[in-house]
Amino acid sequence: MKKSTSAILLVILLAVVGALAYPSYLIVRDTMNTPGQGNSIKLGLDLAGGVSIKYQATGEKAPSTEDMADTIYKLQQRVDGYSTEALVYQEGSDRINIEIPGVSDANEILEELGKPGSLYFISQTDSEGNENYEFNGLTYDLTKSIKELEEDGSIVCSGTDVISSEAGSINKNGQREYVVNLTFNEAGTKAFADATTKAYSKGETIGIYYDDAFASVPVVNEPITGGQCQISGQDDYEEAKRLASTIRIGGLKVELEELSSSVVGAQLGSKAIQTSLLAAGIGIGVIILFMIVIYWIAGVSASLALIAYTEIVICLLGAFSITLTLPGIAGIILSIGMAVDANVIIFARIREEIAEEKEVGASIKQGYSKALSAIIDGNVTTLIAAAILGIRGTGTVKGFAVTLALGIVISLFTALVVTRLFMNSLYGLGLKDAKFYGKAKARKPINITGKKAVYFVISIILVISGPIFMAKNASSIGHILNFSQEFLGGTSSTVDLGKDYTVEELENGVGAAVAKVNDGNAPLISKVAGTTQVVIKTKTLSLEEREQFDEILENDFNVSEDDIQMETISSTISSEMQRDAVLASVIALLCMLVYIWFRFKDVRFGAASVIALLHDALVVVACYAITQISVGGTFIACVLTIIGYSINATIVIFDRIRENLKLMGKSSLDEVVNTSITQTLSRSVFTSLTTFITVFFLYLLGVSSIKDFALPLMVGVVCGTYSSVFLAGSIWFVLRTKIASKKAAAEPVKAQENKSNKKGKKK
Repeated sequence: MKKSTSAILLVILLAVVGALAYPSYLIVRDTMNTPGQGNSIKLGLDLAGGVSIKYQATGEKAPSTEDMADTIYKLQQRVDGYSTEALVYQEGSDRINIEIPGVSDANEILEELGKPGSLYFISQTDSEGNENYEFNGLTYDLTKSIKELEEDGSIVCSGTDVISSEAGSINKNGQREYVVNLTFNEAGTKAFADATTKAYSKGETIGIYYDDAFASVPVVNEPITGGQCQISGQDDYEEAKRLASTIRIGGLKVELEELSSSVVGAQLGSKAIQTSLLAAGIGIGVIILFMIVIYWIAGVSASLALIAYTEIVICLLGAFSITLTLPGIAGIILSIGMAVDANVIIFARIREEIAEEKEVGASIKQGYSKALSAIIDGNVTTLIAAAILGIRGTGTVKGFAVTLALGIVISLFTALVVTRLFMNSLYGLGLKDAKFYGKAKARKPINITGKKAVYFVISIILVISGPIFMAKNASSIGHILNFSQEFLGGTSSTVDLGKDYTVEELENGVGAAVAKVNDGNAPLISKVAGTTQVVIKTKTLSLEEREQFDEILENDFNVSEDDIQMETISSTISSEMQRDAVLASVIALLCMLVYIWFRFKDVRFGAASVIALLHDALVVVACYAITQISVGGTFIACVLTIIGYSINATIVIFDRIRENLKLMGKSSLDEVVNTSITQTLSRSVFTSLTTFITVFFLYLLGVSSIKDFALPLMVGVVCGTYSSVFLAGSIWFVLRTKIASKKAAAEPVKAQENKSNKKGKKK
């Protein structure tokens, strides 16, 4: 590349990075100073507040526990459309609370939600041929009341007879047509079969009536007797999706009536936003300094690309109104680590090429080429996990998955494209001397496999410490882990303080005082916008603890007992959400196993990866058990962060083992493994260090709830590095050699392969 071309390329790249700086600055400024306004990022309830809606179940008899649980689950799926971080939970025996972060118009949401549990399928005519609804030129109107329709048998079935309602598309005569697919239960199947047979014979319609209006009035094209039908005629996928969602919300088993709605303030407050951004800024600054000191010209290129990465992430979070919460921040931190990791892998490869006395330009090209498979495999496996968690997960899990997936895609682009462009332009300007890039030093392989028994014992001790401390916790605090009210439910107290406090004042004042009756844990406190009321969520308080709670507020804050209202609430992380999170994680691990098996042509690579991941997850759980850190919604995100981080590190080592199996044909299998781990050791240490630095500053500067999240995350980063370096390769070695003799394990790799081929020929 000519110097003039390189200079132009460098100027263009710097101009793009500079151009992204201003909108990024505006977004960060507005997010810190005026959340929810201007160019700010859409923040979750824990960071900026949102809308709270309370519903009351109606009907002559109280709803069953199963009906309430089903209603909560379906509502959660519905409100996920407003925010991936929306929460739905039970209050008392017949009330449901909905909290939707990052929004401020309660009336608009209530209007869109309508009246849950009030959907009916209505025949066009009754048994005597009278019209049940008629077209007024714009839409359809009922000619009778719902009660009259029920009495004369014109209501075919209700929304509760619908098992599922999903949007889709079909190819009809070469044209894309958008539809809604419905599945009915047994009672609904029979009723719908009779009604559609009658309607088809008369050429009539069946109206879908919800919340005092018709959502759709489709023509019956044939009798539907199998319990499944398809509503066609939607203009686009979004319209089909809205109709499917309406049928789901209208098909709840429990009919709900709105009791109240309000805009709630942040639980963590502006201080949490500011400290998180400050921690991220300092962490990135330290990483940039580290990269430049260690990798020189390559480090400068990576640092500029990291700045571009940060700017792009900020701009996209603002542009696409992605709701950012604490678990979302975890996803971004992980993707920052992976962005740096890709560069470290590439730079290590470049230094290895330079060490072989190759010209710098050729070394750069070869370095990118050889590093590509490890980078792609590591990021794709994490992206698979993010995709499945986004599809199967709900609430905080889905929010984590969205930001993680976004970060991975951008980090791949900046590492493979932006960093390379910067490096090529600097090289083209004359910075061609090998001393500007560094040279890999030959290292004697560390005998990891020779001491695998020691590392396995250490890991077993770490893993079994979890159940030991869980048993200890069960006897001392009544639960194996220090579950927060998000898992256990608790007491929600609405308190009128008579004065408008900041969130920070509430945390340090009311929060510290109430912690005395909350097992020492800080309660969740949120403000009700426009009032002097606050909502304080604690564990379920006994009668004695309630009296202590009242006394604290009365003595320390001059609050009258009449200004305190207490209600028991269910867990916001319901059993269904826990089930979905576990199921999503299991599916993600299985998909990783299959992908690694496919890419490495050896299922033992995949099995070793999954075993190492399970080890890391169990150690993080042990950390929660030992430290008794409160286990809330961020717990799931923390464990998933470590899994995503660890798999990337393991893939890098396995990629080098795969490569060395071909290059080191005369070496024994344990030599191949030890050499591969040693060659990638600097990458493992440097990537862990940069990720640890970012999380450390988050812990150092964050508020209490962020510290509770950052500490196990730091433990997980260290554990993930340990398992990748000291366990994964050794586990693969054991799996590969466990059915072979010790002599075979010590033989050269090619000799083993030749024996295997001969056996195959004899067969």
